[in-house]
Amino acid sequence: MSDDYRDILNLPHTPSRTRRQMPVCERAAQFAPFAALSGFDTQIGEEARLTSRRPVLSDEEAAEMNEVLCVLAESTRRLRVRLTVFVPDASKSGGALLKTEGVVRRVDFAARQLIFADKTVISLDDIFSLAIL
Repeated sequence: MSDDYRDILNLPHTPSRTRRQMPVCERAAQFAPFAALSGFDTQIGEEARLTSRRPVLSDEEAAEMNEVLCVLAESTRRLRVRLTVFVPDASKSGGALLKTEGVVRRVDFAARQLIFADKTVISLDDIFSLAIL
């Protein structure tokens, strides 16, 4: 220990006569953690969030899906399907595969879209599995 403070180290504490003593709860607030870099936690969370690459269909999978699409296009009834869709991530590369179901209203081959009864539109390029229920 340095000799600089030896002369005052063992002196008694004398409280101030002009200022009141700070309550313990206020004293503790002085040492509470704070975010020195605002938004840093959000940015770290965003970087840690995982995304998947867009999968690639094999020739066999593409042929099977085309058969199902042709059946849907030629059907006079609205058929219920289960599909897996790739949804691109809005803020980083990649995305996620989501499974969903719906009733198909029509297949638009010109616009490459699958249109559902609830007016949801999905690009045929984003569909990676398709099955009629």
